[in-house]
Amino acid sequence: MEKIRRYDINEEWAHSGMIQVGGFCFLNYCVRNTGGTIEEQIEGAFDEMEERLALAGLTLENVVQMNCLFKNIWDIPVMKKVIKRKFNGKYPARKSIQTEFADPGNLLFQVDAIAYG
Repeated sequence: MEKIRRYDINEEWAHSGMIQVGGFCFLNYCVRNTGGTIEEQIEGAFDEMEERLALAGLTLENVVQMNCLFKNIWDIPVMKKVIKRKFNGKYPARKSIQTEFADPGNLLFQVDAIAYG
């Protein structure tokens, strides 16, 4: 049986920010720069993802799938610009979803991901 490693554990929210099992890492709730512009929040979310992946010796290039959650789905072009800058042409499969976040107006973007390496 593969050992399961849990990172970024938050007791208050009862979740792990990243779980590693075998060659896979599952990341959730990557968010940063809440209250900033959509570009600042997207950039910050990918910075958060990059920092978590580094704990397992991985980079953004190891990301194979992402679920991107937007308050306004029409912000996808901003995300595409940031992805082109950060992923060095190693783009993951992804889907984008519009949602109403529980945050009262400040959260515009969140990303969850699966990485392999």
